[in-house]
Amino acid sequence: MNILVLGATGRVGSQIVTYSLHDRHHVTVLVRTPEKIQIHNENLTIIQGNVLNKNDIALAMRGIDVVISALNTDGTNTLSESMPLIIEAMVNEGIIRIITIGTAGILQSRTTSNTLRYQSSESKRKSTRAAEEHHKVYDILKQSNLDWTIVCPTYLPDGEKVGKYRIERNFLPEGGAKISVPDTAEFTFKQINASDYIKSRVGIAY
Repeated sequence: MNILVLGATGRVGSQIVTYSLHDRHHVTVLVRTPEKIQIHNENLTIIQGNVLNKNDIALAMRGIDVVISALNTDGTNTLSESMPLIIEAMVNEGIIRIITIGTAGILQSRTTSNTLRYQSSESKRKSTRAAEEHHKVYDILKQSNLDWTIVCPTYLPDGEKVGKYRIERNFLPEGGAKISVPDTAEFTFKQINASDYIKSRVGIAY
């Protein structure tokens, strides 16, 4: 399978690249700084570019079967501003499957109906800025015709790969407090061959 990984230099994105190459998929990454990619593999194509550049995104999408976005917020609007460009390029190339990394803040609240966690007392974070960015992306994807899945981890330490975790559609598993980067990346990668959570958010935690 030909996989495009966006956010490949980040903690989760780099692990997704590793898992994908280990399974002998062909991986394309679009990165601003190619030097940050320390992997040398004949199945890895590195394209220097920016997710906010329409031409760069279009180039990266050529021949791709599935898109995985592990872009993070980084205190900017890159996440929400890039998603319309990503969707447009996918539509132009006939790609329908996208898996993105979100945040547990955009899952449904258990305590307040019709409210997201970051808008309720469930969220312990003082700043809602990152969650608001992810919320925008969620709304954009909902309005698309793509087969999207948003993986929504809670507190995300680097940690070790445990291989066992709880998942729940649209909610954070009850009492879930953390999930490691390797386990989040593994579950996200597995979604390339799964259809259980299409057009859904999925909460993940130990």
